[in-house]
Amino acid sequence: EPSGPAPVTPADAADAARLVSFGLQPKLLPARDAEYAELLRRYREDSAFARLADAVATGLGLIVLEVSPRAGMAVTAAEDSVFAVRMGDYARRASSDAADRFLHGLAHLAVAALAFPRPEDLADDMYIGRITVNGVDAFVRQACKRLEERAEEQGDNTDPATDAPGLESGWRVYARRSATGATKDARRLAGSTTGIIGKAVAFLTDSGFLQRTGDDAGGAYRTTARYQLQVRDMAGSAAMAELLELGVVPVTDGSATLLPPPDADDLELAADAGLPFHAS
Repeated sequence: EPSGPAPVTPADAADAARLVSFGLQPKLLPARDAEYAELLRRYREDSAFARLADAVATGLGLIVLEVSPRAGMAVTAAEDSVFAVRMGDYARRASSDAADRFLHGLAHLAVAALAFPRPEDLADDMYIGRITVNGVDAFVRQACKRLEERAEEQGDNTDPATDAPGLESGWRVYARRSATGATKDARRLAGSTTGIIGKAVAFLTDSGFLQRTGDDAGGAYRTTARYQLQVRDMAGSAAMAELLELGVVPVTDGSATLLPPPDADDLELAADAGLPFHAS
């Protein structure tokens, strides 16, 4: 008589959980860990094992974005997962000031938008986005300038009460904040816009989403496969909704939200800003 499928053993369950645990280590690459690479191969070749690993991830409140040699087992936390790191929580940890929390949310949105400025970049698995801290700051300031011009054209109030940032449009909060601040040893202040962007990219680097490539323009970074998958997922997820609740910028279909203007010659980027983004 034909035999049924082989029963799941405790060893199988342990291997599946081990694979998920590798996926929760975003900086770990399969090419650098033989056990990780072997479990990935088993996942891709053994459908029963793949279903088991997916079930383990689901039970932990994780969503499997991709399982591949380039990204490993890329997972993201569901909204109610114990592994969820909410952007609002991150911003509250970063600062107790409401305006600063807003700017931290804006920094994350700006980095994501500039890392993948076009929908086709987000869809292309081979695309590598590159950003710099100063480039992100200069680019957002240019967007603020355009929004200010639009507000003046529409006759909007351009000078609301400075002690009520919640009543201001987002560009006013950013535009009024110093880019670097001033310290005796010329370090950027944590509350400056470049300081806030620096904290955001450091968080993304620690999370395995960016890799630092140099010190130019306040810090240069490249995207990872995991970040591309995360931004794709964020385009329609609760995490993006939480950022939008900060009143930063509208996002609809995952398209870039901070795009260079058609007349790029008048960008007037700050000195040493570097390119906001470019393809590898």
